[in-house]
Amino acid sequence: MDSSIQNSILLINKPPGPTSHDIVNMVRKKTGVKRVGHAGTLDPFAEGLLIILVGRDATKRQAEFLGMDKTYEAAIHLGATSTTDDKTGVIRTVSMYKPVYTLKLEAALASFVGTYDQMPSSFSAKKINGKKAYELARKGIQPDLKPKKITIHSIDILSYQWPLLTIRCSVSSGTYIRALARDIGEKLGVGAYVEKLKRTAIGPYSIEQATGIDETKN
Repeated sequence: MDSSIQNSILLINKPPGPTSHDIVNMVRKKTGVKRVGHAGTLDPFAEGLLIILVGRDATKRQAEFLGMDKTYEAAIHLGATSTTDDKTGVIRTVSMYKPVYTLKLEAALASFVGTYDQMPSSFSAKKINGKKAYELARKGIQPDLKPKKITIHSIDILSYQWPLLTIRCSVSSGTYIRALARDIGEKLGVGAYVEKLKRTAIGPYSIEQATGIDETKN
């Protein structure tokens, strides 16, 4: 093992598929370091920047990284809902023939900029009495979730052609993009879920600085 890997901060570009914990396990195997953690979960279907903390000193800084603002790019499918608020759930069409005009869409997005109480998705990693919400939801148990105060710093439209809307958003720690998409769909009255999700920044750290898991030093 390269001794320089001990107590280091790795910026990994996670591909769609593996869980954040899968990436942690891959780093453990590649580095030989047992004490490895991550600073902010990415759903399996999501991709992008994942901060991996290697070694005791690095993992002690987890709360510091968890508290940083995040930036995401999300492709949101309008006109339908999902049981998980993303493409992995059961999809139900709400509005096939009711495209939302751009001006109405812009007004709806602008209404979410600021601080408000967001209800997490039932299939989030939010812990309830030591159990993750999605673990309960998968068993058919409705998690007892509470709204959390979050801040949306900005939302920009990158592209829009009904039913697909792609946005870039800068948000506070603890913001669920799937929940934001769900709420946007409810605001518009057409439903919405996340088709694709990519985290591009965490605080001062950018996806451009990240490397693939295969490029991690042994």
